[in-house]
Amino acid sequence: MLGAVQSAILCALVCASSARAACPAPCECSEAAQTVKCVSKDLREIPAGIPGYTRNLFILGNQITRIGPESFKGLENVTNLSLSNNRIAQLESGAFGGLHSLRSLDLSGNELRELQPGALTVPAPLRDLNLSQALHSRSALPALAWALRGGVFGGLAQLDLSANGLVLLPSAMFLPLGALRRLLLANNSLVALQNGSLLGLERLAWLDLSLNGFRTFRKEALGELDRLGGARLLLGGNPLACVCGAEDFADWLNGSYARVADGDRLVCASPPEMHNTTLRTLGGRDLGCHGDGAGEGAELALQTSYAFLGVVLGLVGVVFLCVLYLNRTGIKKWVTDLREACRDVLEGYHYRYEIDSDPRLGPPPSSAHL
Repeated sequence: MLGAVQSAILCALVCASSARAACPAPCECSEAAQTVKCVSKDLREIPAGIPGYTRNLFILGNQITRIGPESFKGLENVTNLSLSNNRIAQLESGAFGGLHSLRSLDLSGNELRELQPGALTVPAPLRDLNLSQALHSRSALPALAWALRGGVFGGLAQLDLSANGLVLLPSAMFLPLGALRRLLLANNSLVALQNGSLLGLERLAWLDLSLNGFRTFRKEALGELDRLGGARLLLGGNPLACVCGAEDFADWLNGSYARVADGDRLVCASPPEMHNTTLRTLGGRDLGCHGDGAGEGAELALQTSYAFLGVVLGLVGVVFLCVLYLNRTGIKKWVTDLREACRDVLEGYHYRYEIDSDPRLGPPPSSAHL
């Protein structure tokens, strides 16, 4: 009897050890590091049988297009999850609902087109969310803004939205992110910061706006940057236009040495005569705002006047052609009458010429010649 009990206990221990050591066939598992890696295995879905001890899960470079609520069942211990470069297009509601310990989520390099309500809801307070180069549709950004406003990201410390082709940020998009410390918006197509774009980010320590489409930062945008307090800023790689409208930005930049980390490397992209000129060395007179002429503003006004004159002349020409078209029957009759009248006159002249040149029709000779 005792031998049977010992055998049962030994079998249970062996089975438990096998369960702990189980690892999905395409993946690499390390129980000591509590890490599972499934890298470039051409997976079509999240593999089943990922060990329960896993805290660091890396599923990278596969062909997974959908994440559903069943994808991560039984993985309550996962703290760091990286799903980058998997071609994920759809996140269903509750996709990460089973990850009760999740702190870091990396979805970069995917092709997100559909974010269902609650798709990014995580039971634990997420600290790091990476969505760089992941939003591949116009509807993805409003869906993300709605998710951020849902109040489940109050503990988020870092948000990466770089390389997503963003043009404008929805107003108050980051309002619920009161704990955010780093916001990365580099390599987008942002052209302006509207009033309220950065509302709620008073604790922000780092903002990256480099490699966007900013030609200048107007008073409204400068007010948004001042709202951030002492946050460090990256503004390089933007096509800055050094014209009169940039005077406020140049003055602000000269008073913000400590805040703009790459301020000494900000250079003019236009006009051509100021290309690569350091913006911090310029003043209002250099930008054509004071002195003899109106500089760029006067040239722009002159170009506008010529453009307006061209439009007016074009409209006059169109109206004239329309009048000709509408009166084509009358004009044709007028041309025909004019042609007949000219022909009658020419025939009269021809008749007189024939009479004058015929000697038989000339006047009779006088008696003096007889």
